[in-house]
Amino acid sequence: MDQSQRSIAATTSASRGYQFHPARAAIIDLFNVYLGRSSRQKADDSTREPPNKAQKRVLALNRELPPRNEQFLLDFEQLQSQFPDQDQLRSVTESVLISLVVQCCSHAPRAEFLLFALRSLCSNNMGYINWDTFLPSLLSSVSSAEMSAVSNPTSPLPSVHGIGSPAQSAVEPSSGATMSPVKSSDIPGNGQQSTARVNLSVRDNAISSLRQLGCKIILIGLEFNLKPVTHYEIFHHMLNWLVNWDQRQHGVEESDGVKSWRPDKALTEWLHSCLDVIWLLVDENKCRVPFYELLRSGLQFIENIPDDEALFTLILEIHRRRDMMAMHMQMLDQHLHCPTFGTHRILSQTTPNISVEAVANLRYSPITYPSVLGEPLHGEDLANSIQRGSLDWERALRCIRHALRSTPSPDWWKRVLLVAPCYRNPSHAPTPGAVFTSSMICEATIDRIVELLKLTNSGKSKLLAGVACFSDIFFFLMKSGCIDFVDFVDKLVSRLTEGDQHILRTNHVTWLLAQIIRVELVMNALTSDARKVETTRKIISFHREDRSSDPNNPQSILLDFISSCQNLRIWSLNTSTREYLNNEQLQKGKQIDEWWRTVTKGDRMIDYMNMDDRSIGMFWVVSYTMAQPACETVVNWLSSGGVSELLPGANMQSNERLMVMREVSPLPMSLLSGLSLNLCLKLVFQLEDSLFAGQVIPSIAMVETYCRLLLIAPHSLFRSHFSHLAQRYPSLLSKPGVTLLVFEIVNYRLLPLYRYQGKSKSLMYDVTKIVSTLKGKRGDHRIFRLAENLCMNLILSLRDFFSVKREGKGPTEFTETLNRVTIITLAIIIKTRGIADADHLLYLQTMLEQIMATSQHTWSEKTLHYFPHLLRDALIGRIDKRGLAIQAWQQAETTVIHQCTQLLSPSADPNYVMTYINHSFPQHRQYLCAGAWILMQGHPENINSEKLARVLREFSPEEVTANIYTMVDVLLHHIQMELQHGHSLQDLLLKTCANLAFFVWTHELLPLDILLLALTDRDDDPHALHIVISLLDRQELQQRLKLFCMNRGPPEHWLFSGIFKRLELQKALGNHLSWKDRYPTFFDDIAARLLPVIPLIVYRLIENDAIDPADRVLAMYSPFLAYHPLRFTFVRDILAYFYGHLPGKLIVRILNVLDLSKIPFSESFPQHISSSNPVMCPPPEYFATLLLGLVNNVLPPLNTNSKYGSVADGLCNSMRNLNSKTPATSQSGPTNTSEGQRAFYQIQDPGTYTQLVLETAVIELLSLPVTASQIVSSLVQIVVNIQPTLIQSSNGLHGAPNGVAQGSGLPTSPSGGSTDSLGASRSTPSVSGINTANFVSRSGYTCQQLSCLLIQACGLLLAQLPPDFHLQLYMEASRIIKESWWLTDGKRSLGELDSAVGYALLDPTWAAQDNTSTAIDLLLLLNTMADVFGRNSQPSTPVEASEIADLIDFLHHVVHYEGQGGPVQANSKPRPEVLAQCGRAAESLRPDIQHLLSHLKPDMTSSIYAATHPKLVQNPS
Repeated sequence: MDQSQRSIAATTSASRGYQFHPARAAIIDLFNVYLGRSSRQKADDSTREPPNKAQKRVLALNRELPPRNEQFLLDFEQLQSQFPDQDQLRSVTESVLISLVVQCCSHAPRAEFLLFALRSLCSNNMGYINWDTFLPSLLSSVSSAEMSAVSNPTSPLPSVHGIGSPAQSAVEPSSGATMSPVKSSDIPGNGQQSTARVNLSVRDNAISSLRQLGCKIILIGLEFNLKPVTHYEIFHHMLNWLVNWDQRQHGVEESDGVKSWRPDKALTEWLHSCLDVIWLLVDENKCRVPFYELLRSGLQFIENIPDDEALFTLILEIHRRRDMMAMHMQMLDQHLHCPTFGTHRILSQTTPNISVEAVANLRYSPITYPSVLGEPLHGEDLANSIQRGSLDWERALRCIRHALRSTPSPDWWKRVLLVAPCYRNPSHAPTPGAVFTSSMICEATIDRIVELLKLTNSGKSKLLAGVACFSDIFFFLMKSGCIDFVDFVDKLVSRLTEGDQHILRTNHVTWLLAQIIRVELVMNALTSDARKVETTRKIISFHREDRSSDPNNPQSILLDFISSCQNLRIWSLNTSTREYLNNEQLQKGKQIDEWWRTVTKGDRMIDYMNMDDRSIGMFWVVSYTMAQPACETVVNWLSSGGVSELLPGANMQSNERLMVMREVSPLPMSLLSGLSLNLCLKLVFQLEDSLFAGQVIPSIAMVETYCRLLLIAPHSLFRSHFSHLAQRYPSLLSKPGVTLLVFEIVNYRLLPLYRYQGKSKSLMYDVTKIVSTLKGKRGDHRIFRLAENLCMNLILSLRDFFSVKREGKGPTEFTETLNRVTIITLAIIIKTRGIADADHLLYLQTMLEQIMATSQHTWSEKTLHYFPHLLRDALIGRIDKRGLAIQAWQQAETTVIHQCTQLLSPSADPNYVMTYINHSFPQHRQYLCAGAWILMQGHPENINSEKLARVLREFSPEEVTANIYTMVDVLLHHIQMELQHGHSLQDLLLKTCANLAFFVWTHELLPLDILLLALTDRDDDPHALHIVISLLDRQELQQRLKLFCMNRGPPEHWLFSGIFKRLELQKALGNHLSWKDRYPTFFDDIAARLLPVIPLIVYRLIENDAIDPADRVLAMYSPFLAYHPLRFTFVRDILAYFYGHLPGKLIVRILNVLDLSKIPFSESFPQHISSSNPVMCPPPEYFATLLLGLVNNVLPPLNTNSKYGSVADGLCNSMRNLNSKTPATSQSGPTNTSEGQRAFYQIQDPGTYTQLVLETAVIELLSLPVTASQIVSSLVQIVVNIQPTLIQSSNGLHGAPNGVAQGSGLPTSPSGGSTDSLGASRSTPSVSGINTANFVSRSGYTCQQLSCLLIQACGLLLAQLPPDFHLQLYMEASRIIKESWWLTDGKRSLGELDSAVGYALLDPTWAAQDNTSTAIDLLLLLNTMADVFGRNSQPSTPVEASEIADLIDFLHHVVHYEGQGGPVQANSKPRPEVLAQCGRAAESLRPDIQHLLSHLKPDMTSSIYAATHPKLVQNPS
């Protein structure tokens, strides 16, 4: 509960305690006298019969008149002098007053007296009333009285706290009852229903009177200095009354007689009094509550607004100020309208009442960020309301066009797509979350087609790579039903005929349409739609005679025949359209048939590894006309090697015959990439039948070809294997061989694909379920260890916050190893990528508790030192239980050694093995390996290794893991004991490594990866890491790694054209894992299991300052780490995690893990990291080029080819036209758009080219041998000075850019682009060392467009970097802004302040990417304001604080937005550290401005946000 709730509860509890205070009766009697209620009357009221009229008159005449009101205070002072404890007297007085307010509210004279009494008791600071306790208690009691009245309508307002007379005595009927305009005779019907309605009317009037009196009391209280928490409580009660003003009838149906109910006078009066309270609270002279609280209250959305001018005026003002705030949010929100896809969006995992899995599928808005201002709109309604050609329409198209270029994952597309109206089921409800309409998708898709045609025609993209990537998305969009095919064809024809007549020169459009022609929705349009003939004719109109200069080129052959393929397909679909087909193209189809008959004549097998270019081209053509025969020939090729029988091992007896396909070469990517998507789909399904449901174990070539197909078309062909296979083959996954194959495929081939698809978490949950069932099952070591290794890889691959359970509740189902890896992954994510949603902070503690419930591990101080403080604080108090573990070992040691002697000595009874397996206690079994270790005494031959191996195989995998962790603890303890007895450390370590080699290599008793992790996790022992290094250095392991690399082929497996070599099962996995298993391996290997382990060892070495060993491990294992599926991410994360702690030599070694030739590093980057003078910062040209790379490859281009004109983007409203002097190749902005269309399989990590460029820039900055301060300073200098430099250069080179500077409202320049800002009298700073003419020409933008985008690029880049950079950014930006000429000049106008604000907030990516940098961007605005509204500022035209109400509202909103980590909710709280920063920043403002920002500080005596913040209330310091 918050502060206000606690205070109310405490007050209520205290008031009940004062019911028997001796002063209570005296105070009640005193009030009764002045209220005209004598004690005699009060006592007799309960027993008296209801009086008749004559009796009333007699009573009225004989009633004692109360004393004059002026005498009350004197009487009360005399009473209070009788009681020494004034605090208790005050509490009793407040309690009595509250009760009387509830009882007397409907009696006007008594209510007036109570108001008089309150004023008297508070006059001259008497202190008889404490408003900060009285008002919250009063409001709470009013709510209780109203609830009681609602539940019991016959008793309008019951008494509270058991004080005073009944609310309505027989002698004095309620004035509310007598004033009721509804009489029993006026209501149709009679009996119980009529009586109930009368009671309801009486109750409603009584509630109105109570609220009216309550408001009057509050208005008195507001004349005093109340605490912020009291203001907060009053404000929310008033809002609640207004929002629920019409909830009057409960439990009784309306009749015809009361349907025309209107607000009565009593209701109107309290409504107006309530509004008076609210206006006083938000009055800017006092600023008791920020007006912003009304903006996020939702008051303007009440469904039934009463016909009341006063309330309507308030709602109108709320709308007006929300509109002003929304204008500022437009800048902050621009990046969210148009994501870069360089970083992925993160969704909240803690939505109430929704499972974690369901939350992952929620739609988040690409058009307008969800509820930026809280509008309760359906996304579909919002998207459909956007007018073509409007600003929001253009923003949506800019986003979609960028998506079509940069190929974000299908997961992103699925969250934003709307099914086209023509395909939609009318019974479906509106789609939640803002989305793209089919019209938007259609237009953007046509734009992209036109763009690709221009690139193809210009000779920049002769290959089909760009079109092939697009066709994958195009197929996906069309199959998803989000494009109306008939409408699309119409608009495409119009675009290509109305625009450039010569743009359609090739058959690329026909080729694209041929890819989708077998999609069901397309076939329906061509066979069943009323416009099928017209649509068919338009499709045929795209055909072109495509005669290439290189007729034997495969792509040329495909484009030459594709018209024929399409004609043949349309001919087979519909007889009514055959007359429109090109007969020549139909005849040309015979050539395809003839070629196919020739190459498949007889039993001839197509040799796919020795096809010439013409054969490749013709086979591509066949894939469009005869997909099924082509599919069969591919499968025949993959099984053409025949089969062989897999013989059982020497120690194994089995009657089951296992047949295995002999190896051939897999189909090369160069061939697969040109096949039709229809053939690819057929081939994938047919291969799945052979792989998972066939009777013969497939070849590696077949598995590899299957994986290559999935990598080629990630949008069209992806399937989530466990759910997909369970649906196709319901009982198949119960077969161990099938599950093993799926695990191998995912772990060693498709891990990056699952991450790209956003399916890593769901796969992790699927595999975890299997792990949890296997970990306690005896003997299933092979499948368990593979599943555990896959889970390890999946956890380490995650880049954002995740739940450890799909359901989100209960302890984890992870193994001990996975629990430890999860904590390390969380540390890396939080430290290197941040927590993107404030809700995740709430979930973090629950998640840690889930993990710690099943994990006994504690992390060393050195590891914790590098953890982010959130994790460190949560884990640092965890008790190290290793001492207890050793004690437990010592207690069990005698028994364990005895059992091990009986079991493992050379002369042991052979029958004891089964006795031990079946009858030993679990607490003793966990010490088996530790006991064996002691028995060895440095001589492995002392024990019977075969029996030990037998027993360990019979153990469950969980018991083996426990044995490893326990043995590590014991051996490290044993080393310490031996050292105390004077033994040599070197000898002890040598013996230890020899013993471990016996376990791991000589007899292969234990899994090496788990043993290495167990030792690494004991880095708090001085010898553990020495043992790890010694094991990594051993020749056995080095030879094994060389064998692995030699057999595996190149790391880029999809390029390998040779025949894969399959190792024998025992050689691949060792004795422990292979044991009784016969199913062969495909890609699995003991060495491959180390891929996730080596990076973790490097992390631990760096944490322990073992820099040289870390360098040596990386040097030794770099060739092996080339097989790591996510090595690029590993390099980026380790540089970010240890930023500022890595020597230059180690940084270079880390970078060499990458294939440097394939990473788009800056040309001069190698020189800077190997510089002999590391103190020198790289020149500005280096940083400018880095930012330009982001502008050209990561940010969405500003310019479009839309035929509806170049409508401005939000911040570049007038800057759409390219400078005629700029040698841009197209209107797309960047000159290397086609580069962004690299296929997914070429950049699996990080996944897209935009991510690759952005993350490469991050790696560069993290690797530079200069400080974060120098880097940030250089970047800020560029973005601050680049615009005047570019414009000045542009003026000098090309004359005055009339359309650029003068008419621009672009807020990149604080002058708003006015000509005055370019005057010669100003000294314009420049960025030295940059060739501006070359710089602009390389971008394809105008000068001002480029400067705008450079600022965005800078913000996006800095947002990816560790917190060190954020602090430096704040310091540097503060200095720059304060020194800027446009702020130090006091003659600047208010309009120029608006431009300055735009400048400070221009980069919306700071808000989008990192919560820390959002706070910095806020602070930039405060610094800007400080220079205009500072204490010492003297502008030529004084600016009143009231003139910047919109900025004040905006600041409050941003602080809450950032605290929530997203759309502001009713319960959103600012972050305490942000309040502290705002408070410090506001100190430099004028007092009148400070006053308006008084709530944006951590002071609980002045800020409602601080006073109601749980953290600040709990820790006031």
